[in-house]
Amino acid sequence: MRGAASAALLALLLLTAPARAQREGQPAPPPQARPELAGPALAAEIAQPRIAVDTAFTGADLLVFGATDRLLGPAGDNVVVLGLGAPRDVVVRRRVRRVGIWVNGPSARFREVPSYYALAASAPVAGLLDEPARRERRLGLEVMTARLPGPRDPAFRQALIDLKHASGAWNEEASPVEVSGGRLFHARLPLPSTIATGDYVVQVMLVRANRIIARQELSFRVDRVGATARIADFSRGQPLLYGLACVVLAALAGWLGSVVFRRG
Repeated sequence: MRGAASAALLALLLLTAPARAQREGQPAPPPQARPELAGPALAAEIAQPRIAVDTAFTGADLLVFGATDRLLGPAGDNVVVLGLGAPRDVVVRRRVRRVGIWVNGPSARFREVPSYYALAASAPVAGLLDEPARRERRLGLEVMTARLPGPRDPAFRQALIDLKHASGAWNEEASPVEVSGGRLFHARLPLPSTIATGDYVVQVMLVRANRIIARQELSFRVDRVGATARIADFSRGQPLLYGLACVVLAALAGWLGSVVFRRG
C-alpha cells in the first residue's frame, strides 16, 4: 500500500515539475521583432577625414560611403546624407539706387547660419519624409532657412539661399546617393574652393517607411597648409606688419606695371 502511494506521488511530481519550473524561472516573454535594433543597420565612413587647402586648391568632392543590412533602392530603404559647417551670423543687404548710384539699403541679420550645407539622397527627400521630419533634421534649404533666427521677410531668406548657392557653399541634392550591389552606397559632397577652415559634420540617415530608423554622424576638418597657412598665421599674429607688407607689395606691383607700360 505504501509502495503504491509513493509511486503515485512520484508520478504527480514528474507531471507537475515542468509547469512549476516554468513559473519559478519567470521566463521572459517571446522576443519582439525589432529589425532596426537587431544589429548595425547602417555603417558609414568618409574617405578623407582631413581636407588640406593650399594655394592650388580649386575645390574637391568629399566621398561618403557605407553599407546597410537590408536592400536599398525603390523597393527597399533609402539613404540621406547631410553635410554641415559651423554656424555663423550672416547679414544680407539689399542694394537700392539713390541719386543715380547703387548703395546698401535695408539689411537683415540671420543667426546660426551653416557656413556649409550639402544634401544628397538616394531619392528625392521630399518623397521620403514628411515636412515635420524634414524640418526637424533641416533636410532641405527652404525648411532649413525657415528655422533660422532672424527677420521673417521671405525675400531676405530667399536672397540668403541664392547668395549661398551661387557661392557654392550650399547645395541641395546636386548629386544623388548611388547604390551598388543592393546594400552598398556612396555619395560625393562638393566642397567649394572658398570653403572655410574648421570642423564639419556629416550625418548619414537610413530611411524606411517614411521614418529615420538609423543615423550615424561623422566629422572631417578643413585646414590650410603650405604657404597659404603661413600667410594666414602671419596675418593673424602680426596684423600691422602684414598690412605694411601688402602696401609695399602693391606699390612694387604698381611701379613694375608702370615700367612695363613705358617699355611698351
